[in-house]
Amino acid sequence: MTNHSYIDSYYHDTIVANGPALPLEAGVEVDVCVIGAGLAGLTAVRELLQHGKSVCLLEAHRVGWGASGRNGGFVSDGYAEGTLALEKKLGFDHAKALFDLSCDGTRYVRRAIDELDAPEVPVQEGWLRVLRHDGAEEGLKRSVERLVEAYGASYSFWDKERVRETLRSERYFQGMDDSGAFHIHPLNYALALADDIKSKGGIIAETCAAQQLNKDGAGWRVATSQGRDVKAGKILLCGSAYMEKLYPKLERSILPVATYVVTSELMPEKIETAIRYRGCIGDTRRAGDYYRLVDDGQRLLWGGRITTRKSEPVQLADMLKKDIQSIYPQLEDFKIERAWAGLMGYCVHKMPIMREMEPGIWAATATGGHGLNATATLGMVAAEAMAGVGDRYKLFEPFEAAWGGGAVGRLGTQLAYWGMQAMDWWDEVRS
Repeated sequence: MTNHSYIDSYYHDTIVANGPALPLEAGVEVDVCVIGAGLAGLTAVRELLQHGKSVCLLEAHRVGWGASGRNGGFVSDGYAEGTLALEKKLGFDHAKALFDLSCDGTRYVRRAIDELDAPEVPVQEGWLRVLRHDGAEEGLKRSVERLVEAYGASYSFWDKERVRETLRSERYFQGMDDSGAFHIHPLNYALALADDIKSKGGIIAETCAAQQLNKDGAGWRVATSQGRDVKAGKILLCGSAYMEKLYPKLERSILPVATYVVTSELMPEKIETAIRYRGCIGDTRRAGDYYRLVDDGQRLLWGGRITTRKSEPVQLADMLKKDIQSIYPQLEDFKIERAWAGLMGYCVHKMPIMREMEPGIWAATATGGHGLNATATLGMVAAEAMAGVGDRYKLFEPFEAAWGGGAVGRLGTQLAYWGMQAMDWWDEVRS
């Protein structure tokens, strides 16, 4: 029997009141059926309702059960593929339009939190990205200058002294501060979106997996695990790495990549000796760590390491604890209270998939590694495209749902990650 409960995590420990899953009613017929109640799917449903469409959202488990309710909670402009790398591939105008669109996504999250007065979703400003090796100062300065001047980014360069005054670690050198970024409680944000959807007449069916998509006249019929079908004019796929055997053409393009997160015990005095920054923190390595302070700065939430294996390592807590202590030895020994894994959907081109796969079936997915702004960006763009009121989805046309290589692709991704770790290590040794 499938276990639909939320995993044990810091987010589940601090979840807002959440009612029982309601079954899918018989005879549901809507304009759009959205599959996957992560943040992209929830945003799309909310926006489709705003455009006057009737919508049913199907979720195999619970709202925010997957990566949307397990991640680091970072919200910032841009994508996993760097903005300047996109400029080289696509030209300035296209890269600038994509960056501006990502900024819309960041603003959407902040605005939604304010509009909904979302309970237990505190917003903490800033994101400091730091170098783990010396010798790259001039390159970082040039990148910051270009992004500020040409793209209007809210970035500033920090020298080594300022970084180490804020983050008490000899492993860090220069940094880039993003004053427009922020972090949130992603699971409670997802639940706030879901409550808003229900209040506006949207249908959310949890523990109700989509099992088959069948053409039905001019529209589609979705068979579900509850034995009831949903009839819809159009379908939006937002299942990311958790979608299996439903739409193989899309699933083959998404690599499931796991990342790990832990939270410490309450230890405000120890944290004060090491971390004096309340925003998001991450390093610029190819395979870097990301972390933030929660509970008013009294607890550390730390994420890192990636793998293409879906099982959770037995010594997960010890692995990440050693990573933390290697950066901040002054923390000494401390207790890890929660440790969990999340499965991201990732594409080889390092960009999301936002496109019509065939007439009536759309995809807004593979937002792993982009930060939560991408979920809002794709949700907005998918809704306006499916409602016929916008065509910004065309900005993502270069990023096709190309085959990710299957098991070979996952092995290649894992080998690439190990290779990135080796290059990161060598950069640090040389510095």
